[in-house]
Amino acid sequence: MSRIRGRDTKPEMLVRRGLHARGLRYLLHDRKLPGRPDLVFPRYGAVVFVHGCFWHAHGCALSKLPATRQEFWNKKLAENAARDRRAIEALLADGWRVLVVWECALRGPGRRMDDDVVAALAADIRSGTRSLLEFTGRDAKRI
Repeated sequence: MSRIRGRDTKPEMLVRRGLHARGLRYLLHDRKLPGRPDLVFPRYGAVVFVHGCFWHAHGCALSKLPATRQEFWNKKLAENAARDRRAIEALLADGWRVLVVWECALRGPGRRMDDDVVAALAADIRSGTRSLLEFTGRDAKRI
């Protein structure tokens, strides 16, 4: 598990490059904020998390549990998901807009075009809409 990267993953780099190409500038992994969001847009009051479906227990086709040590993995992934919920709630309470891009939106059987995801993400960052938005393999939903 020491080789699992928590930053600069392929999905995160794809989102970062796409948003930068669209003229959006951001801070990376700000330790001052709950959950250390992957991208922070202070100008727009928005943060973006790029979640891996397995590690954050999304429940899609990419988040299949291993066959061995299922009790360990169930506990670990449940704790990860609970930590994510607490961080998102704290950010929303502090007035940040939270956007979550799931790995399945960028790869896997139900993936969307990378450019479509990044364009929709950039538009939402600039829009100023105050809510939680999740990009999944099939759609973007506002919560």
